[in-house]
Amino acid sequence: MKSHPHHRACSQLDLAAPSTLCRDFITASLLLISAALTACGPQSATSSGIGHVLLFTGTGTSPNDVTAIETILNSSHLNYSTVNSFQLNAMAEPQISRYRLLVVAGGKFVDMGNSLTASTTANVRNAVKAGMNYLGICAGGFLAGSLPAPYNTFNLSSGVQFGFYSAGTRKAAVRITMAEGPALDQYWEDGPQFAGWGEVVGKYPDGTPAIVEGSVGQGWVILSGVHPEAPASWRRGMAFNTPASADTAYAGTLIVAALNRAPLPHY
Repeated sequence: MKSHPHHRACSQLDLAAPSTLCRDFITASLLLISAALTACGPQSATSSGIGHVLLFTGTGTSPNDVTAIETILNSSHLNYSTVNSFQLNAMAEPQISRYRLLVVAGGKFVDMGNSLTASTTANVRNAVKAGMNYLGICAGGFLAGSLPAPYNTFNLSSGVQFGFYSAGTRKAAVRITMAEGPALDQYWEDGPQFAGWGEVVGKYPDGTPAIVEGSVGQGWVILSGVHPEAPASWRRGMAFNTPASADTAYAGTLIVAALNRAPLPHY
């Protein structure tokens, strides 16, 4: 190991009475090292798996939802890296394109978009058109659509703007009817509906699209207005006829389908 000046200074101190100055110096050094590592680029969370996923954890994302998605990625044995807003803004299009799938979780889509530069959202859009895949959940679905200036989005929908689904409340157990297979009660919280874009995989009770899929250039895009990744702890005070395990298994299905560009049954 290369010697640093402060190592010598610390070694000359009385170990029974540690120097406050030395402790502060070490603490500051560790913080600087940590900040430098964080700023370098996407942080790898796992080193083995069948694909490489980039999970957005930037400004506006819900930490609880990011954690829920990480749980699904780990249980599916998928290797992934996380990237915050600063890191994504620093990545050029070829760097983004090295990943097979970008996953954007729920949260506040306006804050997400505002945390990214216009060139970054263009880089993501171009990376998808060139063959990277995209999975947007709730706010991540909104961010895939279009919004008028000054809002900033990925605009993977070629100008289609997505509206909110109305469940009469801010969050609820919503029954999603699938094109194939059993209906699933899914956790919903101010999520979008996707009328006007893609093939419909699942529908809300009013018939509007809750889950859609489609190609954007050479990339594959899946958007979900509901949270199949939601753990049982999110369900307090709501009645679900579907067990949380069934929903989280479906979340895994969405991730793998997006990763492998595998079309799901649709209407």
